[in-house]
Amino acid sequence: MSIITAEKKPVVSPLPTVINLTDPSVMSMRRPNERKRILVGFDLGTNASCILAGVAESRDITVSSVIPSVVGYAREGLVDGIIAGNATTLIGEEALNHRLQLKMIAPLADGIIADVGAARDYIRRLRTIIDPSGDAEIRAVVGVPANAGEKAREDIRACAAGVFDRVLLIPEPFLAALGFRDDARLGHPNYVDPVTNSLFIDIGGGTTDLCLIQGCFPGADDQISMAFAGDGIDKLIEDDLQRMYPNNGLTRSSIRKIKEENSYVGPIRKPLDVKVLIGGKNHTLELGEVIGRACNRLLEKFYPALVTLISRTPSDSVAQLLENIVITGGGSRIRGIDTVLQQKLMDDGYAAPKVRLAGQDYKRFVAIGALKAARGAREDQWQHLLA
Repeated sequence: MSIITAEKKPVVSPLPTVINLTDPSVMSMRRPNERKRILVGFDLGTNASCILAGVAESRDITVSSVIPSVVGYAREGLVDGIIAGNATTLIGEEALNHRLQLKMIAPLADGIIADVGAARDYIRRLRTIIDPSGDAEIRAVVGVPANAGEKAREDIRACAAGVFDRVLLIPEPFLAALGFRDDARLGHPNYVDPVTNSLFIDIGGGTTDLCLIQGCFPGADDQISMAFAGDGIDKLIEDDLQRMYPNNGLTRSSIRKIKEENSYVGPIRKPLDVKVLIGGKNHTLELGEVIGRACNRLLEKFYPALVTLISRTPSDSVAQLLENIVITGGGSRIRGIDTVLQQKLMDDGYAAPKVRLAGQDYKRFVAIGALKAARGAREDQWQHLLA
């Protein structure tokens, strides 16, 4: 598949030094007989994706969905009527509900597209959710892992070509900060704007992305990404379980659920008894050490990157930065990750660090920020895609 873009983009696509998100002049007004234009904030995630969409002329959000990042293709010989409408391709929850009748494919791995065909089918079906009529012009800001390479970016453009009309690719941690920002409190004396001077740690399924946010679009030196996150923890737990309980038959999905319900960092907690179903029978496994060791490995992995980014901060602003470290993404739900990280920084001599969690809406912050960026983007920043 080939696409045509307006120009060759560098590894880090340019944006204005300051994104104006409130000036009405940046909102395109439709001329008579012009196609309806829909703006989309799109967090394309390894395990789940989030889309927020609204008409360009309005601030209203007309679509808000979190959809598992999975595509299912009907198996040969499937009995007529098993799947509604005899559909041959399903995505998200519908695919998961028919997993026995489908060949399941994850379009992404480690935060980037692993199967271009499946990713394109996934995005094509998302389009029908955004615009059932199929007549609108769709412009999407898509989050990408920090420091994503040109191939990863080109794969997204290839999958979006012919589905979205124009795209803009922006690092996910920057979008998370933009989404986390409370626009209604800007200018209040006690409000600390996360876009002014903060450090975001976005722990997803495939990657952990760290980014300095200092009022401008981040450059390459402001971002560090590593291919170890939630899926990496799952793999460590799976390997340990296989050694301790051979042939246990637990699927990666079951292990992920065990992790999400029991994850923690810090000193090993025992006993931590977990009830599981193996071979149709109930079993209780002691998993305190297994889960703790795997989750602590995540902290060990990204801490050096955190220290590196702190060292790149100007000395006259590092104190404020240390007071505004935010953990977001699914990894922010690991128990104790904020307090343990904060204590580790203190033990290493950093002055008055403050680490906080993004909160319950962590699944949507990247998409919220992406939609804000879409509403503030200049016309010449959009990449025009053709199939």
